[in-house]
Amino acid sequence: MFASPKPALLASIAISTVAGLAMPLLAQTKPASGPVARYDMRAGTVTGMGAMGGGMRGAMSMAFGGGGNSAPQHELYLRLGSGQPPVKGAPKADHFMPPAAKLGKSVPLLTPQAERDARDELPQMGNEKPKGRMLIFWGCGEHAPKGQPVVIDFAKLAAGQMPPGMWSTTVLRDWGPTLTNSKTFGRWPNEDTMGGNKAIRTDASLLGAHRVAGNYSPEIGFNLTKDFMTALNVRTSTLPSGAGMLRWNSVPEATGFYAYMFGAKQGPGGDMGDMVMWSSSASRQFGGGLQDWLSPSQVAPLVTNKTVLPPSATACIVPAEVKAATDFRMGTLTAFGPEENFSYPPRPADPKAAWAVQWTARVRHRSTTSWMDMPGMTGGMPAGMGSGEGPVPQQPRPNCKPRGLGGIMGGVLTGRTGC
Repeated sequence: MFASPKPALLASIAISTVAGLAMPLLAQTKPASGPVARYDMRAGTVTGMGAMGGGMRGAMSMAFGGGGNSAPQHELYLRLGSGQPPVKGAPKADHFMPPAAKLGKSVPLLTPQAERDARDELPQMGNEKPKGRMLIFWGCGEHAPKGQPVVIDFAKLAAGQMPPGMWSTTVLRDWGPTLTNSKTFGRWPNEDTMGGNKAIRTDASLLGAHRVAGNYSPEIGFNLTKDFMTALNVRTSTLPSGAGMLRWNSVPEATGFYAYMFGAKQGPGGDMGDMVMWSSSASRQFGGGLQDWLSPSQVAPLVTNKTVLPPSATACIVPAEVKAATDFRMGTLTAFGPEENFSYPPRPADPKAAWAVQWTARVRHRSTTSWMDMPGMTGGMPAGMGSGEGPVPQQPRPNCKPRGLGGIMGGVLTGRTGC
């Protein structure tokens, strides 16, 4: 176990906090050397299907009328990368949290054997390969403008080929340290059954002093002034035109909003038919960093070019053509939030002076919600949602053939064939 913070480290927390808040790292001149270590922390507030304890099982329960706890949940992702090898044995590092985080004295940052790169993929329909067509819409408005939808015929693509132009190439994901860009790397959550995946309590707070200590990086200390963001709640309704109305609460910390929807229609004979994608962007923008965490400096130009809705937005209309082309729709809304940056030692006052950076730390925030829109649902939520009461989900029949809407739903929610 690591020792308590040293006085020098506590002093560096205050110095680096002021330096980090006063000037974002991206705006600083390039240091003469370093950083030796980089730390990335992503904090989120989750509501809707994503907050239905049990992950995809909770989503399935919700989809078929089951009740559940709809209270906001929290997500936290920690990543430490260093240019140094570990000292004395295997890599070891811990993040020591303030008591208000309610995660114990520390959480372990473990080094994985392998790590899968983030990538954009089409929703999986059970064991079926995509077939038929993908209809792509975008923009808020009662009706899709001329030129939409863009139609992709999967039959004309080679097996496993990704349709060209499907995902954004202008809004990139940035996870900071990774296993491949670091000499030594650790992360949380991880595979450690003795604390590697602790649940984060709904009343947890990140405010206060944080310390990251290990045997392959300088000791890192910073003081957070930004907490988990306000929870998002979406209500859906249908306009006389057949368009769908999305309304949500204001989020004071938001820098911008992005909505995404996926849907499908049952085809002839009960087989899977057309798939549909829609986003709130005024241009054709899907995936990439829009499905992840974005810093305020990334979001600002995206609001200007209308890829991201402004922070004042509380509504968006989904074109009537999207609803007409689908039997069910699953949507997500993301509120991008603030960012805090820290570094040590502070940047020299003389821009010509050498600046040997020991470490940098970046903390980003977001709030997300998800919902399902299909016959029998009111406002994007099934009866009994949040009450703990409601019909018991029907169990799949043994040896049934996965077809039609049930198969599509099961495939999308669980990655397996549904019945």
